[in-house]
Amino acid sequence: MSRRSALRMTALSTWIAGMTCAWAQTTVAPSNEPTQDPNGDNVSNYSIRQSFEAGYRWDTTGGDRDMYRSTVNYTDGLRLLAGSLDVQSRDGHGGLFDQIVLSTQGLGNDPYQFASLHIEKNRLYRYDLTWRSIAYVNPAATISFGEHAMDTVRHLQDQDLTLFPQSSVRFFLGYSRNTQSGPALTTQQLFDATGNEFPLFANIRREQNEYRLGGEVRFAGFRLNILHAWQDFKEDTPTDGTPLPQGNNPNSLTTLTSFQRSAPYHGTSPYWRGALFREGRFGQKRFWVMNALATYVAGQRGFVQDEFASGTNRIGALTQLQVATLGNAQRPAFTGNVTVSLFPASWITLTNQTSFYNIRMVGDSYYTQFTNGSQGAQVLPFTYLGIRTVANSTDAEMRLRPWFSVHAGYDYSTRLIRSIEGGSEVGGPFSALTAQQTNQLNTGVLGFRLKPIASLTIRLDGEIGRADRPIYPISEGNFQAFRGRIEWKHRSLRLSGYARSDYNINSVSLSSYASHARQYGADASWAGNKWFSIDASYAKQHLYTLGGIDYFANRTEVTGESSYYVSNIHTGTLAARFSYKDKVDLSVGYSHVQDVGDGRATATGPYASFLLGSVAAGAGLYTSQPAFLAAQTFPLRFLSPMARISIRVSNRIRWNAGYQYYGYAEDFSALQNYRAHTGYSSLAWSF
Repeated sequence: MSRRSALRMTALSTWIAGMTCAWAQTTVAPSNEPTQDPNGDNVSNYSIRQSFEAGYRWDTTGGDRDMYRSTVNYTDGLRLLAGSLDVQSRDGHGGLFDQIVLSTQGLGNDPYQFASLHIEKNRLYRYDLTWRSIAYVNPAATISFGEHAMDTVRHLQDQDLTLFPQSSVRFFLGYSRNTQSGPALTTQQLFDATGNEFPLFANIRREQNEYRLGGEVRFAGFRLNILHAWQDFKEDTPTDGTPLPQGNNPNSLTTLTSFQRSAPYHGTSPYWRGALFREGRFGQKRFWVMNALATYVAGQRGFVQDEFASGTNRIGALTQLQVATLGNAQRPAFTGNVTVSLFPASWITLTNQTSFYNIRMVGDSYYTQFTNGSQGAQVLPFTYLGIRTVANSTDAEMRLRPWFSVHAGYDYSTRLIRSIEGGSEVGGPFSALTAQQTNQLNTGVLGFRLKPIASLTIRLDGEIGRADRPIYPISEGNFQAFRGRIEWKHRSLRLSGYARSDYNINSVSLSSYASHARQYGADASWAGNKWFSIDASYAKQHLYTLGGIDYFANRTEVTGESSYYVSNIHTGTLAARFSYKDKVDLSVGYSHVQDVGDGRATATGPYASFLLGSVAAGAGLYTSQPAFLAAQTFPLRFLSPMARISIRVSNRIRWNAGYQYYGYAEDFSALQNYRAHTGYSSLAWSF
């Protein structure tokens, strides 16, 4: 895949990205105005600066609170909104340490909590710790009667210790941990395809640990970095029927009297990573730079699932079902690249990179099922998947004039994919299906940079690519991308605008796919004086995708239709800051995201009927199913105004207050719409 393909995405991922940008904006708290002398207080041989902000959050919500919890999730309660501690040795020769930097945010009950710690002793050690806690809620209220839900907390930490950080020989030690736990709901259909569906409780338990050991050495102009790590993953999420649930269909004779499932999934991925760097110089002039990176992972996974259920089937007869599944797989992977940059003259830079990627998955699994003590199925499949990619890219940048430069590049990659799929039923022979496919991708890039005057910069570039045998319908086939940006700076005023387009057309043996994406945007900022500054931005993203679909309706296969989706996302932001004599600071802002879709007012309005009647049925495009037609666009809007004030009470104390509103509305349905008022009041002080 080309490295310039980030904007080629499905309609769903585009919507998620747009909404994530809105929801991930900086929250109204904590405040960021300082409360201490920037030079700190001198204690012994150290300079110390520290400040903490503690306060109370509140929220009121109307509409779908579950949707609010899955996107914002701020609730009432006391918080340590922010904290910082900075201890610096005044002469660089402290005792046990020369520097300590500690910062925190949202500790207490915030859904997104963060803490970092840095301790360093010059020439001896450097220690870094990062800790995060994320409360994740996914109520899935509109899916399966809200019975697919999750309310978990994820804790993440990273610790790194470097010995002799300023020397030519350094040693690294590291540890990372990632856990997820909490209650969840799922559903399962028992005891046959026409049976009943039962909600089941699950206690999520996932854990990943990584241990790292390595070092770096510098010799003869080279810098060599070697790291060995052990990464272990395990998931032990039991599922049971306590208390015994009633099926979703009360008229069904299928009932459940007991259910238990144990499904441990464990794996390990020890890996080696090496990096080599070297540059060639003659005096102060640099002629070339070379760096190489290689990684090898010996991944392995194993799983076991033991499930037992008893109850009555669709005719009311007592029945028992036991399923046992186990398997393992090896997933060795190797990737490496070598990059060489040449500087034959001050006005030209040449860069070439060759990369290699190879991953294999080899394993088998065993499945058996017993119904009322009778063995019903046994499968022993064998699966192999291998992907090997070799790529080379060459780029040149030429600064022909102080006001004009050009860059050009060519990328080539070839990929080989091989797979073996097969299995055997009870008493039957083993059968295997072998497949192989190659794909070659050629990409060319050309761009310019213009600077006609000192304050104005213009950038233009384009990319065209061709792939002969894309593996998936959404893979890159015949694509093109064009981008332009203009920026003007004058003192504290900055104005900029950009335009981008990404088109991809692909056709494989079973289907076809096309996506068109266009983006336009502008932003401005001005800080005219110490007491006032303003920032504003606007962006529009248009996307439509069209892909072939093959599905069953009323037990009949439907072919020759297409999945069509249109999205038109408008995003606007405005922020301003006012200050009065360093005593009062006021910040206001507004964020608005709206997807207007294809212009229709309802899911099955006149515009949808027109498509169904004149386009879908007449030309064989789009779809003949009204349910699919209603899902061709997803108009919605999200807005969030905010305000924050900070008043200096004394040289070391500030009082802060803030308010933020969240409004979310979907045009076709009001089930997930919500509005929320949130705010806080706090004191920030230093001592």
